[in-house]
Amino acid sequence: PACRHEKRKSALCASSRPLLSLLPALSILRKALDKIAEIKSLLEERRIAAKIAGLYNDSEPPRKTMRRGVLMTLLQQSAMTLPLWIGKPGDKPPPLCGAIPASGDYVAKPGDKVAARVKAVDGDEQWILAEVVSYSHATNKYEVDDIDEEGKERHTLSRRRIIPLPQWKANPETDPEALFQKEQLVLALYPQTTCFYRALIHTPPQRPQDDYSVLFEDTSYADGYSPPLNVAQRYVVACKEPKKK
Repeated sequence: PACRHEKRKSALCASSRPLLSLLPALSILRKALDKIAEIKSLLEERRIAAKIAGLYNDSEPPRKTMRRGVLMTLLQQSAMTLPLWIGKPGDKPPPLCGAIPASGDYVAKPGDKVAARVKAVDGDEQWILAEVVSYSHATNKYEVDDIDEEGKERHTLSRRRIIPLPQWKANPETDPEALFQKEQLVLALYPQTTCFYRALIHTPPQRPQDDYSVLFEDTSYADGYSPPLNVAQRYVVACKEPKKK
């Protein structure tokens, strides 16, 4: 029995060696991802500063509106470059990782992308992709720009009309609980648009690089839902409204 115990102990030690050898590599990877996030944050700060300077500089002519094709490409790139959250063993994914919402006292920073509920021209309300310009602690309201009409359409909205977008992708292989699950009701950015619509999760991502497959509510189909469409983790947020019967 003692011999068998020693063999088992030896086998466990041998099996743990490969895992231990990965820890330094994981530490380097985490530091690299932190550095990338820091660089992206600095670039974003510079962009926001340049944008604000442009808004208050009357001597410069107004900038042209971005072509739609260019905007769609930038949105795809933003989704692809969203960092994957890699925690230490035992760490839980933080707020704004995948499906995990922001904490109750969270305030989105200037430049952050959000889903914003605004009134359309026809009076109906819709959720749009927007960029935070500022937040007033005195009024508890955000100023946001419609991403589709940069510099043209600005909205002043209360906190309840703003949903911050994820800042990290959740890894389905290590943190599946940080993803929306099948048949969960969400708001998802409809492909090739800048509007969020209600949808059901058809299939959650299976690998870190995968998108969600979602079914958008659509009365033109017999069952009330569109065929499955892919939407990146970056552009899927919780829907607080009840599911339609």
